[in-house]
Amino acid sequence: MTNTVSSALGYAGDVTPQQACDWFQSGSAVLVDVRTDAEREWVGFVPGSVAIAWKQWPGMAANADFDAHVQALDKSRKIVFLCRSGVRSVAAAKRATELGYEAYNILQGFEGDADANGHRGKLGGWRFHGLPWQQR
Repeated sequence: MTNTVSSALGYAGDVTPQQACDWFQSGSAVLVDVRTDAEREWVGFVPGSVAIAWKQWPGMAANADFDAHVQALDKSRKIVFLCRSGVRSVAAAKRATELGYEAYNILQGFEGDADANGHRGKLGGWRFHGLPWQQR
């Protein structure tokens, strides 16, 4: 397999959804979903992922417990962060790096970028690539 990690400033790097899935399924990484509870509940989630919201709904206030939840994770494994489109996960990866973890952002996020009509799910993302996910 070719290396699919691209360099980044302030964290270990960006990885494709497939690379993150491979690491997660092999046990070499913990997948942390930083979306809100509502997003995971209504849009879907990755089975076995750890839910640690970066911001809380409603109001999108910073999650005051983020650091404590991350610090409970195993430092011997990489952390790959997932959000809707790959923006909040960058901030989370930077913070986890500051806390001493090897942290990565998953490019495209769970839903990918919005298309010309403002719809997600058609231009990349975890679900678009057919990776494991569930919806309640």
